[in-house]
Amino acid sequence: MAFLTLDVGNTRLKWALYDAPQPGARLLQQGAVFLENIDRLSEDDWKTLPRPDLALGCIVAGEAIRRRVEEQMEAWDTVPRWVVPSSAEAGLSNGYDHPTRLGADRWVAMIGAYARMQLLTQQAQLEPKPMVVVMVGTAVTVEAIDAHGRFLGGLILPGHGIMLRALESGTAGLRVPTGEVKPFPTNTSDALTSGGTYAIAGAVQRMVEHLKEVSATEPLCFMTGGAGWKMAPSMSTPIELVESLIFEGLLVIARERHLGERLAV
Repeated sequence: MAFLTLDVGNTRLKWALYDAPQPGARLLQQGAVFLENIDRLSEDDWKTLPRPDLALGCIVAGEAIRRRVEEQMEAWDTVPRWVVPSSAEAGLSNGYDHPTRLGADRWVAMIGAYARMQLLTQQAQLEPKPMVVVMVGTAVTVEAIDAHGRFLGGLILPGHGIMLRALESGTAGLRVPTGEVKPFPTNTSDALTSGGTYAIAGAVQRMVEHLKEVSATEPLCFMTGGAGWKMAPSMSTPIELVESLIFEGLLVIARERHLGERLAV
């Protein structure tokens, strides 16, 4: 059984094809395209892809993008299911004031992180731990989850690129830099790059401290997203970089919803 997972963000569509709709499934193929190239998926990236029996995804890019993605799957006669955040799923409870207004990618990533935490602590014969889940993309989100799977709340802040473009448009003489992250920048490019990086790192550290205050224990910290690898070296708190966290969450949701069993019936 071929199971296609989709993560449609504000900039790119990421996809991964697995051999089963469940955690631990074997990855068959994966890829990513910028949103402006979605209309070529069926002729390019997906042209030789085996027909998926099931497809499940999360999308934050809006209805027009969703329709374009679905059009690319018409030749397979496969209609994707899209995750909508709810009050609870896969052991995670949603503490958002209006649960359905939470970003689907945030919800799916937290479900993936919660499943990963449970597996890690069980293997180490430890008690469950609270978690901070960070997604670093066009925007940055920083979520707090307690050891019992309660999503306590999260932060949203501009991604690195948005910060730099805002400075470029609002400040005379500044241009988007190609600088390096340094503790004591001595040129404008390094100062801008370091400032954006440390702003994100500081938000993560603040959430870690908030969670430690209410849980009286050191939380695990998972980071994902296209720019996660850039942030990881500058973090002041230990993190685990998990590039496939949203795909892991989609696999967990597929298992909990018994999608494979429903197809078999």
